[in-house]
Amino acid sequence: MSDTGLPGREAMEFDVVIVGAGPAGLAAAIRLKQLAPEISVVVVEKGSEVGAHILSGAVIDPVALDDLIPEWREAAAPVRTAVTADRFYLLGPSGALRVPNLLMPPLMSNHGNFIVSLGDVCRYLGQKAEALGVEIYPGFAAAEALLENGIVKGVATGDMGVAKDDHHKDSFTRGMELHAKYTLVAEGARGSLAKVLIERFVLQRDRQPQKFGIGLKELWEVTPENFRKGLVQHTAGWPLGNKTGGGSFLYHFADNLVAVGFVVHLNYDNPYLSPFEEFQRFKTHPLIRDTFAGGERICYGARALTEGGWQSVPKLTFPGGALIGCAAGFITCRASREATTPCSPACLRQSTLLQRLLPDARTTSFPITTRLGAAPLSAKISGECATPSRCGRRSEPLPVLRLARWICGPIRSAFHQSVPSSTASLISPR
Repeated sequence: MSDTGLPGREAMEFDVVIVGAGPAGLAAAIRLKQLAPEISVVVVEKGSEVGAHILSGAVIDPVALDDLIPEWREAAAPVRTAVTADRFYLLGPSGALRVPNLLMPPLMSNHGNFIVSLGDVCRYLGQKAEALGVEIYPGFAAAEALLENGIVKGVATGDMGVAKDDHHKDSFTRGMELHAKYTLVAEGARGSLAKVLIERFVLQRDRQPQKFGIGLKELWEVTPENFRKGLVQHTAGWPLGNKTGGGSFLYHFADNLVAVGFVVHLNYDNPYLSPFEEFQRFKTHPLIRDTFAGGERICYGARALTEGGWQSVPKLTFPGGALIGCAAGFITCRASREATTPCSPACLRQSTLLQRLLPDARTTSFPITTRLGAAPLSAKISGECATPSRCGRRSEPLPVLRLARWICGPIRSAFHQSVPSSTASLISPR
């Protein structure tokens, strides 16, 4: 029995423990086993299955997938809907102004990208990881980081059989301790372990505070006449005011499926603003509502987003492990690429790990390439992202968008003054 009166936990030993079976966690596991098949890697995932906590609908740049699984185009990968049209609109209450693609910055271009169900992509990556010998334990949440002499030595899963009032039922079972030489935390934005580790090891020192948003998503099956396969559409403006940041996306993919989402930056001043209600108002806009006429909403959800950008990324390493993926703040919100940016630094991180686990490992046999060229070895060793412009840092000024905001600001203000603030009369979908 331990000091708390509870029986001790059983323990298992691994070389690497990865918390979270999202794109970054699975990409890290796959790359580790590709480079060193002899090491043991385990992934713990709180969802009932891989992909269960991944919201559907995303646009991905295949550059990371090309590096990780070069044969994915010939295999049965769930990456089939290429982007065929890319549109950006500034919305008012009753109209929309399309910004020509020629005037948009390169980061907003989705040419060559694919629209996917991110849950299906994660399930595909999970199958690839297991085929390489990675152990994946779904249904087990990492509840505690294990420390020994100030070094993280693994994680412990949560106890089972605990009642709502915190008493132990007859089925009570202690969680497992998963010991590892290195622990990679890939549990997503604002994860519980990441928060503890960032505070414990002061990883946010000399960085700007992280900024967060909430993204609400719905997956619809629409009628064939309203479906435009391969269409990617983003908007800014209404129903949000000039002092509230955010925007929307609309992705047409697969067979008559449309992923619609609405993002609200969580630094808004209005205490009465409801992101969910603003999402429902958005779907009544003349540019949007016809898409869902006669359609059926299949599922919905929400998730937190890290939006602070490059200057808010914490120190990535701590004694015994590292932060990867959205837990580290890697997401290109401006381009809505939720999977590509977390995956690429996750792959880069593995070269550093293997040099410590296996000093003789030839980690340069799998170069990480990007559209800016091959990632330099210095980036692999230091853990810094080799492509900061793809990790939230704006690499070029946006004079066109600033000019559009300057021109459209008074128009939007006039629009908002003419629209009632109450949403009681607005129609919400089924």
